[in-house]
Amino acid sequence: MISVLLLVGVAVAVFVGFNIGGSSTGVAFGPAVGSGVLSKLGAAVLMASFALLGGWTVGRNVVATMGGKIVPSALFTLPASVGVLFFVGLALLVSNLFGVPASTSMTAVGAIAGLGVAAGDIDWGVMGQIVSWWLVAPIVAFWVCAVIGRYLYPYLDVWFRIDQSEGPLFEYDRVASIPYPVPAANTNRRELVSSVLVVVIGCYMAFSAGASNVANAVAPLVGSGELQINQGILLAAGAIALGAFTIARRTLDTVGNDLTDLPLLAALIVEVVSASLITFLSYLGIPASLAVSATMCIIGLGWGRATRAVRVRDAAAAAVRGDGEKTKKADGESKMSVDALTAEPEDEVQKIGEEDPDELQTKDLFDPSSTGRVIMLWILTPSISAVASFLLFEFFPIYQ
Repeated sequence: MISVLLLVGVAVAVFVGFNIGGSSTGVAFGPAVGSGVLSKLGAAVLMASFALLGGWTVGRNVVATMGGKIVPSALFTLPASVGVLFFVGLALLVSNLFGVPASTSMTAVGAIAGLGVAAGDIDWGVMGQIVSWWLVAPIVAFWVCAVIGRYLYPYLDVWFRIDQSEGPLFEYDRVASIPYPVPAANTNRRELVSSVLVVVIGCYMAFSAGASNVANAVAPLVGSGELQINQGILLAAGAIALGAFTIARRTLDTVGNDLTDLPLLAALIVEVVSASLITFLSYLGIPASLAVSATMCIIGLGWGRATRAVRVRDAAAAAVRGDGEKTKKADGESKMSVDALTAEPEDEVQKIGEEDPDELQTKDLFDPSSTGRVIMLWILTPSISAVASFLLFEFFPIYQ
């Protein structure tokens, strides 16, 4: 007979997966829905499918790490598993109240670490490896996108500019009574290829989200032995799908509109780099945050794009002179800015140092104070989770 406590644990796991599905669908398919390439229903179907694929393949490595490598699986008694999942759900609640997407991976690891410290049985080597990647991954995300923004983005914008024609992308023809899609009369080949690319990259992002996030919902229950790993992955993927078909409709409106404030090309670069990084870490079994990596990609891409207004040697000379952010140019004075991704695209790429900095400041890419608040909460939520988990299991050793 299934115990009430197990039902509570499954319910909390579904709640976590449900919220992951709601937020991750917007991140993955926001550009496609916001640009009118994909419907919300289509986004939900693709999210459910590729999240399951990511969890079933690469994601089981992360489940194995969180379910038995940080702390011994013997510590995951059913009460302890429910306690760990409770802290993950609490982090989601706090992040929603503050309007900041918390890292469920980091929070879950914090709760598991608190359990291990309280029990006096934690593998600090594994924890050190995980925390090291938490520090390295955002730095890598920033600098990869900074290099793309400074040296490649303007050329990509000219070569692969995504322009949309008026009217629908596809029309429907029929063979007998069977309808099939064909490009609409106004759809050109370049638009068709770029639109398919937007959807493909969204699917890749969904795969990455599934690979990194299924463990957050079910790893403690799998570690406790109450669920087999395949059962856990199916449960988490089902909960993610439920979120994709329900609350994701709101996040698709919000994220889709927000992302299309940036050029679609910039959003796609951010998705490819962040999804590749998280998929790689998931393959290694490292639980990491897709939200953190994506945000650092956005900041790095904007910063790199803005620095095209200044040559490296000019910036270095200005630093030696103590001019701060200002650098001298032949035609006057310019400032470096991170407000660059919304600059109007040009048909011909100007050389570095020759772009007008005023054109790279048409809209703020991010608010520094808001960015600081987001980073602070990313550090705070796993820290609170670890401390609260330690106190719970220290005074109530329900892992025994």
